[in-house]
Amino acid sequence: MTERRACRVVGQPRSTQRLKPPIPSDDELALRAWLRDFARRRPRWGWRRAAVEAKKAGWRANHKRIHRLWIAEGLRVPYRKRKKPLRGIGKPVGAMCPIRPNVIWAMDFQFDQTSDGRMLKFLNFLNVVDEFTREALACDVERSIDADGVVRCLDRLAAGRSAPVYVRFDNGPEFIAHAVADWCRFNGTGTVFIDPGSPWQNAWIESFNGRMRDEHLNGQQFDSLLEAQVLTEDWRIDYNMNRPHSAHGWLTPVEFVEAWLHRQAHQLAKRVAQLLGSPQSRSSLKTATTTPFRASR
Repeated sequence: MTERRACRVVGQPRSTQRLKPPIPSDDELALRAWLRDFARRRPRWGWRRAAVEAKKAGWRANHKRIHRLWIAEGLRVPYRKRKKPLRGIGKPVGAMCPIRPNVIWAMDFQFDQTSDGRMLKFLNFLNVVDEFTREALACDVERSIDADGVVRCLDRLAAGRSAPVYVRFDNGPEFIAHAVADWCRFNGTGTVFIDPGSPWQNAWIESFNGRMRDEHLNGQQFDSLLEAQVLTEDWRIDYNMNRPHSAHGWLTPVEFVEAWLHRQAHQLAKRVAQLLGSPQSRSSLKTATTTPFRASR
């Protein structure tokens, strides 16, 4: 039987019979191997962050090529079915949009357990900048955390970067306690409480909790409290240093803070130069330097 007749019988085009798949280049094979290794190290990051990391690693491949190879290797992150959230009515309480770091710190609890079944409680503390820098300031892990534990965490963070303008809580007993209210009043920090049963009003910390659960807790089995503390702190540092965010142009929280500080310094220097270059500023500066100092009596 001829090739033409055989293809007609099985309904296969002759071009398909003769077509040979192209042999991938060494560069593509190396990139595929890099993507497989990336997916093994970051199983929940997805192809978009893989494209960002590939560019940082020096690969000359745009996001379309990364997406194509990601699918060809079967590395797609499986979707997890989520419950449909309840819809609030009207504007959420405490909806704010900070324009700089250290304006709003959002706090919330998250729970997990060690391999022996004993309960762990995670205290997640996010900068305002939940919306602004997405920086995870603290992930304290203890068997039990009460209001005094919340105050100790706030004291430690405020000592390193000063107290925030606001702190956002839910209505948990640890947050509505007098100890936390006294700390906020003493440090001049305002409190923003969300409505009961309305976690979407604290969306930024809830999003962080989801990422922590997906990328860290679901892949770990803690044998002790110490192990949970060490691994969680390592994950927090890695989150701040290496995890890019689409809201910040795929910069990590640390990179975003550095870029913001650089812009602020540039704007300040430009403003000072404008003030020193204006005639009014020069005359006032000359008057200030030539007028003798007179002490008040």
